[in-house]
Amino acid sequence: MSSLFPPGTRDSVTHRVLASELAPVAALIGSDDPALAVRAAGTLMTRLLLTRLPGPGCRLLREDFSFSGHLAEGDEVVISAEVEAPTNPGVVRLRCAVRHAGGEPILTGIAELTEPLERHGDLTGPFGTQPRRLLAAMLARCVGRPPVPTAVAHPCDGESLRGALLAARHGLIAPILVGPEARIRAAAEGLDLSGIEIVPTPHSHASAEEAVRLVSQGRAAALMKGSLHTDELMGAALAREAGLRTERRVSHCFVMDAPLYPRPLIITDAAINIAPDLDAKADIIRNAIGLAAAMGVELPRIALLSAVETVTAKMVSTLDAAALCKMADRGQIAGGVLDGPLAFDNAVSLEAARTKGIVSAVAGRADVLVCPDIESGNMLAKQLALLGGAASAGIVLGLRVPMALTSRSDDANSRLASAALLRLVAA
Repeated sequence: MSSLFPPGTRDSVTHRVLASELAPVAALIGSDDPALAVRAAGTLMTRLLLTRLPGPGCRLLREDFSFSGHLAEGDEVVISAEVEAPTNPGVVRLRCAVRHAGGEPILTGIAELTEPLERHGDLTGPFGTQPRRLLAAMLARCVGRPPVPTAVAHPCDGESLRGALLAARHGLIAPILVGPEARIRAAAEGLDLSGIEIVPTPHSHASAEEAVRLVSQGRAAALMKGSLHTDELMGAALAREAGLRTERRVSHCFVMDAPLYPRPLIITDAAINIAPDLDAKADIIRNAIGLAAAMGVELPRIALLSAVETVTAKMVSTLDAAALCKMADRGQIAGGVLDGPLAFDNAVSLEAARTKGIVSAVAGRADVLVCPDIESGNMLAKQLALLGGAASAGIVLGLRVPMALTSRSDDANSRLASAALLRLVAA
């Protein structure tokens, strides 16, 4: 057995069960009975195995779990795994348990996984990548910074309004709500709007224009999208008379917290630039480097994605990647380490990169994924969120002021994380 995980290596984490962790089980079995919901403990256990011990890069071979007791939203549980005596070379066998904080067992059994190529950090880090990990990291970096005056364009549904008010409560922004006042107040059912300025407008287009006007007049220093279409707000912000454009190309970054990846991923551009040319991609990378610096990543590793990892004249994305790497060599793009073209697997998996013989400071360790076009970027980000359980935040860069921009379907936590990014960039 590898010395990476000698017998007795143990990990344990205390976790409070979320409704979102029980919902898939309830849907599968057609019941929210706490006695049946214990099956959700298997998901919690698997998450610990795949994200902490053995961690990213392992592959699940076998689980043999027994379930008992009850499990409900809000329950505090202790999830633990301990490496047993060696079995087959390259295989980690663990004794697993999920127990109520008082000791009552919910899950017991064993699991076998392939061992990863390397061990990822210590075992005191966050459990999996629940939305709180990205959120907690961004909020921690904002501590001590004053709130930034922010024009919130058309917050006329519960989630967009709740996200803005949460951001205000956390001291990230001083919101100015711009939109039809009756609709905003209707969306605020159960929320406290006392002390919050509302600038009334008749409809979403007017909301976008007025929010941008508040920035142009110096009353706001940032923008936040509410429940309106992206093109409405971007159209107002990019209008020449608004005065928000700079020499830099405007681009969007998703910051994704994917369960099986050990660090946040910046994905760009998935929302604004449809088919960026070489010059546009250079600015997209510069914007992403600036965001990474605001997040505390001093020298981000930037993977230039394509479908393959070799340069071919038949695929423009590979030619652009090669040219961008040379631009970085010549100092035209500074502040990051670039490599490409890289296929997605090579960008995020050390094992995949080594299997293909790729020697790179970026491959398998990317902090930024630069997508060849909006279609690939948008699909990648949404697949990670909807099928991979990734938490996300979104921000627009390249304007005179930052803009928090999320999907209209995103929840308040995603909007809060986006506000934290906005606060960091505004600094």
